[in-house]
Amino acid sequence: MIDKILTSTASEAVRFLFNVPIDPSLLAVQRTIPAFRNQGDFSMVVFPLLKISRKSPEETATMIGNEILANMPEAESFGVVKGYLNIRIKPEYWMQFLSENQNKLSYGITETASGNPVVVEYSSPNTNKPLHLGHVRNNLLGYSVSQLLKANGKNVVKVNLVNDRGIHICKSMLAWKLSGKDETPLSTGKKGDKLVGDYYVLFDKLYKAEIQDLMASGKTKDEAEAASVLMAQAREMLLKWEARDEDTLKLWNMMNGWVYDGFDVTYKRLGVNFDKIYYESQTYLLGKEIIEEGLKSGILFRKEDNSVWIDLTTEGLDEKLLLRSDGTSVYMTQDLGTAQLRANDFTPDSLVYVVGNEQNYHFEVLKHILFKLGRPWAEHIYHLSYGMVELPEGKMKSREGTVVDADDLMDEMISTARSMTKELGKIEDFDSEEAQKLYWIVGMGALKYFILKVDPKKNMLFNPSESIDFNGNTGPFIQYTYARIKSVLRKAEAELKVDTDFVVDGFHAKESDLIHSLYEFPAVVKQAAEALSPAVMANYLFELAKEYNTFYHELTILKEEDEAKKASRLAISSLAAIVIKNGMQMLGIEVPERM
Repeated sequence: MIDKILTSTASEAVRFLFNVPIDPSLLAVQRTIPAFRNQGDFSMVVFPLLKISRKSPEETATMIGNEILANMPEAESFGVVKGYLNIRIKPEYWMQFLSENQNKLSYGITETASGNPVVVEYSSPNTNKPLHLGHVRNNLLGYSVSQLLKANGKNVVKVNLVNDRGIHICKSMLAWKLSGKDETPLSTGKKGDKLVGDYYVLFDKLYKAEIQDLMASGKTKDEAEAASVLMAQAREMLLKWEARDEDTLKLWNMMNGWVYDGFDVTYKRLGVNFDKIYYESQTYLLGKEIIEEGLKSGILFRKEDNSVWIDLTTEGLDEKLLLRSDGTSVYMTQDLGTAQLRANDFTPDSLVYVVGNEQNYHFEVLKHILFKLGRPWAEHIYHLSYGMVELPEGKMKSREGTVVDADDLMDEMISTARSMTKELGKIEDFDSEEAQKLYWIVGMGALKYFILKVDPKKNMLFNPSESIDFNGNTGPFIQYTYARIKSVLRKAEAELKVDTDFVVDGFHAKESDLIHSLYEFPAVVKQAAEALSPAVMANYLFELAKEYNTFYHELTILKEEDEAKKASRLAISSLAAIVIKNGMQMLGIEVPERM
């Protein structure tokens, strides 16, 4: 790429002029800021070089600029503003760039390399409730990060860890057993995950009512909780499950089956998928074996109540429970087993866990335990910690049933897209099937973009009404820009091939801005993947869409009389469409060919 050629040439210029080799990163070559673009395409700051040159910033920049012009054929001219050296690249270079890439559908995408994969875990649902808005952010982040890594040539394996066992699962099972009256998804017409989730909420209501009754009889809150019959029955059910009690397993398999069927429907609508699914019911036993190994080696210890712990105080942490006194496992137990299974299955270059920031401590502990147990691959574990999604009215609470259901949310987004699209008159010549497809593309694009444009590490406030706007920083705005470009290209197709050769004397400022933004796309793909941040890509696409619309409104394209200029502007448009489509696909978002 031309910026790398410029960096190399400038580094060699410094070595030649001042007889000192330098680290090329000192030059910090980057796109020229808008205020200096009349002088060049790229800028570098020379202040870090003044100790070497022992000259003024202006003189240092001028000397390096002259040396670059003498040794870099692509450089046309330079300008100096105080300590900034601005280099202009010849129009011929940009013509060649457009000519080579205007129809390159894989522009910005690196072919997948062989080798050990990056394993990305996301979703990680519990089988006691349907997927909700928090899961939506998790799934969209995980899927998009996987797409970005793939676009950088990484061999990626997308995995899901289903939390299908534990006391919370037993709560739903017990509530159904006590109050279900043999209800099924078929008999109720409900998705299986929603039906099971209803019983999880019911357990909480029954449990709270029981606690209130016990407290009314004179017990303290702690005494009431300790005396709860319902909670005791749930714990007993968990013990029976771990003992492989036939009736308990039968009920567990039936209700989990309902949930999996419901999850599959939601995942398909959301547009995410997995290469492999792990189940905690199958990994916790390996976790127990690892814990036994740690006990034998003396790394772990058993307390008087028979519970198993690890002491991490020397690492600045604390003691961590790994097995309860009754022998049942905790989250860490199965995470140890799951990590080991993935290491066995894939020998991965890295293990990326997409999990909310409330689990930061958990993953720090997981890595330390694995290190202590002699698993050197633990250093390749990375926790992609993301912020919580909140609503205008506050946090969601699953057990109280105050969550935004993922299916309901998608329905609302598609319905809103339908209303907005009809109101704006964008489907006047669409048949019914095409219109329904457009509503889905726009609604889901709005949802995904609204969530992914936020830095993953930040908490976010989700307001559906702000996400569908054809003029703001939204998915529909970018989708509409893509459809506009495709309309231009279709109209041009009859009279001029998009890949027609062209030679122009130079580019209009708006053309140059857009060409530079398109040129940066491969670097943005790399940056977004390295940061594991779809927000980097999302916000780049928004800025690109804005630049294209400015270009579209200020310059003629189809009516341009100069055939070479017309051809160059169509080439710019063609590459812009490719970039938007590829970038949006990395976010898991479809773009409509027309709207």
